[in-house]
Amino acid sequence: MLNEIITIYAITDDLLKAIGHDDDIRRDMIDAEIITTALVAAMFFNGNHSKACAYMKDHKLIPNMLEKSRFNLRLHNLSMLLNDLFHQIGMIIKEISDSTEYLLDSFPVTICDNIRIFQVHLIQSEEYRGYIASKKRYFYGVRVQLISTKSGIPVEFAFLPGSANDVRGLNALPFNLPPGSEVYADAAYTDYTVEDDMAQSSQISLKVMRKKNSKRQDQPWNQYVKQYTRHYIETVFSCITCIFPKSIHAVTYEGFLLKLQAFIFAFTLKSAFM
Repeated sequence: MLNEIITIYAITDDLLKAIGHDDDIRRDMIDAEIITTALVAAMFFNGNHSKACAYMKDHKLIPNMLEKSRFNLRLHNLSMLLNDLFHQIGMIIKEISDSTEYLLDSFPVTICDNIRIFQVHLIQSEEYRGYIASKKRYFYGVRVQLISTKSGIPVEFAFLPGSANDVRGLNALPFNLPPGSEVYADAAYTDYTVEDDMAQSSQISLKVMRKKNSKRQDQPWNQYVKQYTRHYIETVFSCITCIFPKSIHAVTYEGFLLKLQAFIFAFTLKSAFM
């Protein structure tokens, strides 16, 4: 565990230096320590920041640990920086990857069960009530749009309301992939205009599973390749969601997304560098 924490801090600190980030010398904790503690909480303490802070302080890894309220305030102020660091890691993984194949899909993360919707204070909107077709049940929360390498390492993600369809994910994700990349997705991502635009402007081929009534049918061999490659994404999602706690505790909606972002970031670091 100690080796993993040191690795997280080293990577975080190097990334901040690489992008020219400067810390305020008047602060007791630098930003690298704040972000490291949040990632340690996601990786080892089910997202519990209090336990992570206590562990880092008791083991003298961060002697000047802030109290809970000040730590949470600093972490919320670094939410955009945390997102930037994740995409920097994603760019590194894309550059060193020997494969040009990527997987695209979405998975739901519930804020609460439907029966408790009217008791939720994080957010109140019917836009966040979605449907899980595989489980044939509704949920209330967000839908994570995720691009991963074929080996299962997340490189891009975006958060959308639970009711958002997957086509919206095509516009929410940056798709900052190397030219010649192939992105495999299921039939829910069918949008011929986006497919053509990506192929012409970015040289990215969107390999979408075709429905029976699709205007662009695949040859049998091409359909088999798509279906075979698509199986990897289910394993990726099961590995990511298994590190989630039964419920993500948060006081605000922004805090909920921040913890969710930290879980994905921590999973990426663990898969790629540990």
